[in-house]
Amino acid sequence: MSRSRAPLLALLLIPLFATLRAPPLAAQASAAERSVPGAVALPAELDRVLRDYERAWRAGDAAALAALFTPDGFVLQPGRAPARGRAAIQAAYQGQGGGALRLWALGFGADGIAGYIVGAYGYGEELADQGKFTLTLRRGPDGRWLIFSDMDNAGPREARRPPPESSSTTSLRSLP
Repeated sequence: MSRSRAPLLALLLIPLFATLRAPPLAAQASAAERSVPGAVALPAELDRVLRDYERAWRAGDAAALAALFTPDGFVLQPGRAPARGRAAIQAAYQGQGGGALRLWALGFGADGIAGYIVGAYGYGEELADQGKFTLTLRRGPDGRWLIFSDMDNAGPREARRPPPESSSTTSLRSLP
């Protein structure tokens, strides 16, 4: 199998993971996330991916965001060209972030070296659903989960708003 087909094969196999819940992964959720309808608790090693993403986003750290991805990873944002590879991902995130991003899972699966998280996002403490995302994950050589692809969309126009800290900050989940 060629290297170019391997990521496609992984994406095609993701639906199979929908029914997998790896027993050794203990699920956890914050009290706030437990109050969100449809939210599910994530195993600690998958939850780390979301919390690391939130921390890097809040710091406006494009390099730290890019480091969460596989070297050949993708960012697929609405209205923008796909970014592939850490350098392109860092460039795509440059100047974004700084808002109080909150991520929560709606579903997940993981087996061996591949996994996924389907979730929603909002800003601030209210956990209002402002959009959805899917993260396709691949286990790195060190055993940690890395993001292979991040694809997101904004929610209904009335639910979207810029991050509360600054109305001029561009959101990762970009607003039209």
